[in-house]
Amino acid sequence: MKDQHAKVARPGRVHRPGGRTTPAQGDAAGGGVPGAGRSRGKPLAASLVGLAVAISGCTGAQSAASPAAPGAVVTRPAQAQSAPPAKQLTRRAPAPPAPDAAIPKDASRLARALTGTTAQLRRAIDDWVRAGGPAGGRPPEPVALLALHQQRIYRYLARNQKTASRTYAELPKALAGPARANVTAIRDLLSLAHPVSDPAKFRVRQPEPADALLGHFRHAERRFGVDWEILAAVMFVETKFGRVRSPSHTGAKGPMQFMPGTWAAYGMGGDVHDTRDAILAAANYLHASGAPRNYRRALYAYNHSWAYVNAVRLHARQIKQDIRNYYAYYNWQVFVITTRGERRLSGP
Repeated sequence: MKDQHAKVARPGRVHRPGGRTTPAQGDAAGGGVPGAGRSRGKPLAASLVGLAVAISGCTGAQSAASPAAPGAVVTRPAQAQSAPPAKQLTRRAPAPPAPDAAIPKDASRLARALTGTTAQLRRAIDDWVRAGGPAGGRPPEPVALLALHQQRIYRYLARNQKTASRTYAELPKALAGPARANVTAIRDLLSLAHPVSDPAKFRVRQPEPADALLGHFRHAERRFGVDWEILAAVMFVETKFGRVRSPSHTGAKGPMQFMPGTWAAYGMGGDVHDTRDAILAAANYLHASGAPRNYRRALYAYNHSWAYVNAVRLHARQIKQDIRNYYAYYNWQVFVITTRGERRLSGP
């Protein structure tokens, strides 16, 4: 979780203390407090082309029968015997990787792994959305496993900059840009991380269904004019869409991580732990801080770190370019940086 200053920003006046966020969780900030800065040196709690669910149909060609000549005897042709169906060749998708499957270290193998994983994940997300799955219940296993593997590849690349640069050169052009954006965002957040000694203090749980959250984001966008993709990226970075339920050690609470004073100013009488209320409050605060005219300013007011601002905007841009990125991010898991190394707290 991240530290926040307790000072409250009021509408029309953005409070900008110079504190830096220091995340304890890898690519999830998990504790950015709207309107409050972060104390230096304290822990921070800890991507997929436009959604295309194509439904295509075809109609069989019909031939018009020629009219019979007058007086001609009309005979009905015998029913053609159907040929036995040809043996259908079913193409099985490769089995999804195990939760802790090894990540390749070579750039060429990494590029192949990321390309294959992303292609499989896109197909799995399309199937999930087509079946209406994001509206309720847990994601199917292929989606969860493929998203986790993709996330782990990106985290490895974020920690190995030279390998990442070589990997980008091996990727298809359409994937190289998104890969670079995701790796850069994760690296920015890792730069704020401060290891924790006791990861057990982080409580995690299943998030609300992806489409339920999407409804909340869009409702807040309509009310306050803040892009829903920005709101989704903030929640993704802060608490991995509500997976992290622990307050920060400075008292920031809820899925959007508000300090009590800031919540009193912008929570509109809601419950800080209620997802819908928290998303509306975040949109309210971002709007009061300059959004949508100036997202950089508004996000900096939300969390006083340019690395945080950059990461949120990069993730939001990926979601805006392809909504499947939203569903992929929804399935990324909570990692925490501990004094003994990285540890995953949620997921399969």
